[in-house]
Amino acid sequence: MTELATRAQAFGLIAEGVAAGLSAPWRLYLARGCRYLSLSVGDRDEWNAWRTHLGCPELNVRVYDAGGEIRRSSVAEVVLDGCRISVELVEEVSTADLERLLVVDPEVEPEER
Repeated sequence: MTELATRAQAFGLIAEGVAAGLSAPWRLYLARGCRYLSLSVGDRDEWNAWRTHLGCPELNVRVYDAGGEIRRSSVAEVVLDGCRISVELVEEVSTADLERLLVVDPEVEPEER
């Protein structure tokens, strides 16, 4: 695929990932004009698999309060042929787990000092 100029090409990119064994995203948003494609996934393993599959070099983590619940949004992005593709994972975290909010990948244990 040389460009993501059409909706069919953008959806084909997702279909290729699913055919390669990745879980289908639970939400998919494709902006008009095919310049932005957003995938929402259900867990960190799916997020890691999709960002690896797409080669997403940019990672962004945001923590916010959503009506008394603390959420962590992890977003990986890549630009392919003028189309910005993002893979997003939203997790609820408790105040008892504040240390988890400070690390980029909570699956990796911090080094002991």
